[in-house]
Amino acid sequence: MNTTSPKNESPPIVLTFAGSDPTGGAGLQADILTLASLGCHPLSVVTAITVQDTAGVEGILPMEAGWVADQARALLEDMPVAAFKIGMIGSVETIAAIAEIVADYPEIPLILDPVLASGRGDSLADEEMIEALIGLLLPQTTVLTPNSLEARRLVQKSEEEQDDAQQSPDLAGCAHQLINAGCEYVLITGTHEDTPQVVNTLYGSHGVVRTDRWERLPDSYHGSGCTLAAAIAAHLAHGIDLPEAIFGAQEYTWQTLAAGFRPGMGQFIPDRLFWSRDDDDNDGDNQEANQA
Repeated sequence: MNTTSPKNESPPIVLTFAGSDPTGGAGLQADILTLASLGCHPLSVVTAITVQDTAGVEGILPMEAGWVADQARALLEDMPVAAFKIGMIGSVETIAAIAEIVADYPEIPLILDPVLASGRGDSLADEEMIEALIGLLLPQTTVLTPNSLEARRLVQKSEEEQDDAQQSPDLAGCAHQLINAGCEYVLITGTHEDTPQVVNTLYGSHGVVRTDRWERLPDSYHGSGCTLAAAIAAHLAHGIDLPEAIFGAQEYTWQTLAAGFRPGMGQFIPDRLFWSRDDDDNDGDNQEANQA
């Protein structure tokens, strides 16, 4: 009699390109926590090393583009990847290297979080990097996930144009321009807008696909954008249709923010494992009830 148990199947595998954040709030660490929390196996390619705390970024050391490419190629030649997620990249050369890699896998959905600045406003991408992002990665992107500030900056070609603008660009117009630049969908998040609720809108080639409204939370969070983009990648890796994946990722992200905590002197950090702590609380309540 054969008593050998069958091999366990691998969970969906997601490859993330991002900078390392030693606080665990954003970047590579946020992606890993989110992907694992949502039942995926995370593969990680380090694009940059940072010096930062929960208040802001003090320094960035981009990885050499060749090292980034070698990390990714080694993983992709070994394991099947169900989705790509891209966050902070670090340099024009690395943008070009990543673009060349993902071009070999056009069937794999790619979620691009255009990390242009830290929560404090520290610049993480210059104009040359933005041009490379638009020219090389947007045409390969399934879902672009800018906040409203990032969406406006992506369509304004220079700081002079931003200074000369009489009014902020219309977000629907921004989405239209970004889709014309090549990406399939654009999810613009409205945390920075002056609205009672946070309004997030998904745009496609034919206009608005869905609009979702969320209770505006009172705190400032480090890594909310990373969490949302990684959650979208996780849902798509599980085979969920895109509109439903977008909603599910937003719902998960809102829950992580509502359960967020402030471990340092700066921003709050989303709790990507909020569900496990809820279970712990429930177990404790059940034990108390059983003992009563």
